[in-house]
Amino acid sequence: MVKLANIFVCNSCGSVHGKWAGRCDDCGGWNTLIEEVPEHSIGSPGKSAKRRTSRRGPGIAYSSLQGDSAPLPRHETGIAEFDRVCGGGIVPGSALLVGGDPGIGKSTLMLQAAAKLSLLGKSVIYISGEESIDQVRSRAKRLGLADAPLQLAAETSLGPILDSLKSERPDLVIMDSMQTLWTDALGAAPGTVAQVRACAQELTRFAKKYGSAVVLIGHVTKDGQIAGPRVVEHMVDAVLYFEGDRAHQFRILRGVKNRFGPTDEIGVFEMGERGLAEVANPSSLFLDGCENGTTGSAVFAGMEGTRPVLTEIQALIAPSPLGTPRRAVVGWDSGRLAMVMAVLEARCGISFAGKDVYLNVAGGLRISEPAADLAVAAALISSAFDQPLPPKTVVFGEIALSGTIRQVSRTSARLKEASKLGFTNAMIAAGDRQHELNTQLECTIANFSKLSNLVGEFEVS
Repeated sequence: MVKLANIFVCNSCGSVHGKWAGRCDDCGGWNTLIEEVPEHSIGSPGKSAKRRTSRRGPGIAYSSLQGDSAPLPRHETGIAEFDRVCGGGIVPGSALLVGGDPGIGKSTLMLQAAAKLSLLGKSVIYISGEESIDQVRSRAKRLGLADAPLQLAAETSLGPILDSLKSERPDLVIMDSMQTLWTDALGAAPGTVAQVRACAQELTRFAKKYGSAVVLIGHVTKDGQIAGPRVVEHMVDAVLYFEGDRAHQFRILRGVKNRFGPTDEIGVFEMGERGLAEVANPSSLFLDGCENGTTGSAVFAGMEGTRPVLTEIQALIAPSPLGTPRRAVVGWDSGRLAMVMAVLEARCGISFAGKDVYLNVAGGLRISEPAADLAVAAALISSAFDQPLPPKTVVFGEIALSGTIRQVSRTSARLKEASKLGFTNAMIAAGDRQHELNTQLECTIANFSKLSNLVGEFEVS
């Protein structure tokens, strides 16, 4: 049997190399290659291999798609926004990965969820690898959760943690954080790719075998991705990102993967002295301070998962003293802004030469939906003509390179949310459902088939 040589794994990107080198060829990191011993060796099939292949097991049982399956049981924490993102609550035996920027409130959110779940009679264990027990107690006291029957521990070694969890078998386990765990089965340092992968695999296996839900809190890199190998995100059942801007008081819990619920669902929280508070109507929060008749401002009716959310998009066009004008974007894709500006120049005759262009999504929310194209274009046109949009108006629609405006999904849900918040006008793409929408909603709908039609509205006024 031929024995495999040791491999070298990069701590930064997880790429595998056949031999050691001072610099990783994939990510360019220096001194990041760590030697690993392969668990199995592969060789030519000898007598032992033939003996192994000659023995056949009982096989596996197959089932059809027909049949009744019981609904999944869930642990509802009592935090409606958190349960919404999880799909209705935490599923027993599932593994969740929660990531976010440092100091954004990951530990605070999970401590609140763990304490509320323990107050409902569930067995919950909170294991911290970054803070001492006294530090966790002081945070719980500040949040008003000191009386919760929550079991605390401070440990980073995976062996004692698993031994204790197997004997306790709690309903929920929270590991804060995943990058601090280590196992003595590997010689790599804590936080490396090998350690993170091995510890996450063992904890996920424990969750599936014993029926305990496990929540792993993870760090993120400078690119906003969860630190460690991407295989961890494939192991777990749900991946949640906790987003927000420290300059604003709100935080967003966004689900990017969920095997037991919808993806791209969001939960909105507001950070205060007593921790994180739920925001039942995020549109009112994001539109706080939005004034009617403001030049360069447009209200966008977007969809975050299954929830319609209204946000304000602000644009400013100013003469540039520089040879190369600036293009600054906050909360939206800069490449998408360049495309909308190119369409406005080529199809509508609006020139941005020698002008700085600034675009901002108010409140710090980040929008990735193509339906925001028309709202961005409306804000840019409003700033270029120095004329405000009609009061109480929402705008949404996708812009093609030809200058046409395309329809987007969930139009009725967007308009219902706008009508509920007191908006009376809407600018959307032309379609054949105008009569149906007008009869359902108390909202005056203006349809536009081309972007030049929208520009014409400002030229007339």
